[in-house]
Amino acid sequence: MQDSPRTAKRRAREKRTISQMVALYCAGNHDGNARSELAHCGEAVCPACADVDAYAVLRTERCRRMEAKTSCEKCGNHCYTTDKRDEICAVMRYAGPRMLGKHPVAAVRHLLGR
Repeated sequence: MQDSPRTAKRRAREKRTISQMVALYCAGNHDGNARSELAHCGEAVCPACADVDAYAVLRTERCRRMEAKTSCEKCGNHCYTTDKRDEICAVMRYAGPRMLGKHPVAAVRHLLGR
């Protein structure tokens, strides 16, 4: 089934937002010399964070509840495996507060679930 234009726009925004969060996490926690890959959002990340980014973007791409969901934590269908969920939670815990400074519009939209 193909997304409606509204859902496609939301899905693209969600992928960009999670990718920005991964890039922020990587910039704050990993050596700058190790950032040899590009995240989905176009920012430099290390290979380990590139894997997390690719996984998160893929899961967002495959989310079956995009048209109705507000946030992943409130969704009844968990897209992430348990070990990856722990990684994404760590990324969001670190990057969430910092998103307001670096990507304020994305942060507010994410908080509002829009």
